[in-house]
Amino acid sequence: MDDVLTTAQAEQIHGRSAVRHRIASGRWQRPTRGVVVTHAGPLTRDQHERVVLAACPPGSALSGLTAAARLGLRGFETDRVHVVLPSGARRPAPAAVVHWSTELGPSDVLERTPRMTTLERSIVDAGSWAVSKEQARTFVIAAFQQRLTNVRRMRDALSRRGPCRFRAVIIQSILDAAGGIQSLPERDFDEARIADGLPRPTRQQRVTGADGRYYLDAWWERFNLAVEIHGIAHLAIEQWSQDLHRANELVIDGRRVLAFSSFAIRHRRDTVIDQLRRAVGPEAD
Repeated sequence: MDDVLTTAQAEQIHGRSAVRHRIASGRWQRPTRGVVVTHAGPLTRDQHERVVLAACPPGSALSGLTAAARLGLRGFETDRVHVVLPSGARRPAPAAVVHWSTELGPSDVLERTPRMTTLERSIVDAGSWAVSKEQARTFVIAAFQQRLTNVRRMRDALSRRGPCRFRAVIIQSILDAAGGIQSLPERDFDEARIADGLPRPTRQQRVTGADGRYYLDAWWERFNLAVEIHGIAHLAIEQWSQDLHRANELVIDGRRVLAFSSFAIRHRRDTVIDQLRRAVGPEAD
């Protein structure tokens, strides 16, 4: 793709006088200092991102949601162009969301046109630059839902990233994606329950319903109350449908059911305990 070039590249290929003439005649355009586009029409999204990157110092890369979208992440496209610059580099002239990093080695950057961070590094960065814990978790979960990555690659990328905002949430989201570790959010639920002095439930209570046998994460027979804790698997469409069906069977059989996400267990404990308290009523005291 040679439609977006630095001025130096364009002059090396076409000669300085030819470049100046084509810009002066309107055949080409200079959208920002030091960058030439070899046509006079509107810039596409791809071209705009490459113009921004071309205006950045050497060693820079598209990053965050900008790079993630190019690498297949769907549903989080943004008009803002995220770029990461080597630590200490000058800020580019074009409008961009600029970040700096000391970790831009070959394990984290794809040497292609345009240069960009890997999918895993892009997701970790997007999570750390998110506006909230919920948004950070959403980015991580989406990458797994869309089958763009795996636990090993995500953990490797995070280990190289070093200290960052929302690191604990990113780690928890990656661990949830590993599967087979439902005990982690259940353990966190127990910690919240014990801290509030709520009675101990029966764990993994076996229930036989119309569609077979399944197990309740927590069950208080005294209060006729079940609690279901959903990790990342709950967000898969097939699993979500099965969970809804199971919850309906529990209600049909006369049980009361509360459902909490693993994120709520860890980061919205006041809400979880408040709803649990109101469900069990004064008899719990």
